Amino acid sequence: MTESKKRGGVPVKLLTSNTILYCQKWNQTVYFYRKLLALPVLYETDWFVEFELNSVSRLSIADENRASVKSNNGAGITLALEVADIETLWEQMRNAKLNLTAIRAHPWNARVFYFFDPEGHRIEVWQKRADTPATIPKKTD
Repeated sequence: MTESKKRGGVPVKLLTSNTILYCQKWNQTVYFYRKLLALPVLYETDWFVEFELNSVSRLSIADENRASVKSNNGAGITLALEVADIETLWEQMRNAKLNLTAIRAHPWNARVFYFFDPEGHRIEVWQKRADTPATIPKKTD
């Protein structure tokens, strides 16, 4: 018996995933993801842009003035992006004049740095430490 059936859950078979960020600073935020992070555009209108993160993950930027959902001004959102070579990416981003934190150890056996988009959404870039697999500590009751 699968874990979801034991708990009475419904198994969801996802094909893709898309996070939509509703923004007051729509033009600046689209520029940031399109030009500074160089994400490929999959779909675009005059108020909504869908970027490709990888073959199954998307990030969309929507103008809150044209949407039914309003901006949260970056509060409560962290986009966590796993990469293969954190040092090279950090250097490239630093050379592009992005305001980055230093790379540091993360408790989940990873190395990580942070920065923010123009709307205030925190972006976490991380890589598994080579010596151990990255794991999330189990919750204890």
